[in-house]
Amino acid sequence: MASELTWLGHGSWSIASGGQQILLDPFLDDSPVAPVKADQVAADFILISHGHFDHVADAQKIALRTGATLVANFEICEWFTAKGVEKTHAMNIGGGHLFPFGRVKMTIAHHTSMLPDGANGGQPAGFLISLPEGNVYFACDTGLFYDMKLIGAAGIALASLPIGDNFTMGPDDALEAVKLLNPQRVVPVHCGTWPVIAQDPERWAQRVRAETSAEPVVLRPGEKIRL
Repeated sequence: MASELTWLGHGSWSIASGGQQILLDPFLDDSPVAPVKADQVAADFILISHGHFDHVADAQKIALRTGATLVANFEICEWFTAKGVEKTHAMNIGGGHLFPFGRVKMTIAHHTSMLPDGANGGQPAGFLISLPEGNVYFACDTGLFYDMKLIGAAGIALASLPIGDNFTMGPDDALEAVKLLNPQRVVPVHCGTWPVIAQDPERWAQRVRAETSAEPVVLRPGEKIRL
């Protein structure tokens, strides 16, 4: 069965691939847009891009309930270990590892990463995940950076890019990111959760169609896309 990705609103994703369930940055119980709650999701692996509350909020409770392995930078893994999460896999920028569902490479991201209690969250990251059908790039929370061109050189079947502005790239910079990455398809995320990051994803998609060769896919929280 083809890998299937479900946008859970904001920066959160659920990925089903190779019989595995992967969560990315689960922010569900306190999210005003999430279509499900933390006790309703399955997980074999939980990927955490950085330490902000809207990306780690539900990771602990999900990991304790499901026994999932939490994948993040070293500092975040240590923080969750101290909170009772038994299975973690620490990585760092530029490193990759082969998991049962595919290879994960941790990429740079221009952002911050302090954890909710003020602890050091290490360096923020994005993820390049190699699934059977192709590479998926989750930029996660970041500003625009020219090295996206190098990430795109791997060949991107699907890119997930923030367009919300204020905390991350806005629509203009996200459009430039599409040009650097040259993905086959692109999904706008990290927008509409709160008024400060309200955007018009359909208008952005029109610009992507007009100015790039990528196919934009606008999802509502809970909607799926197959590779």
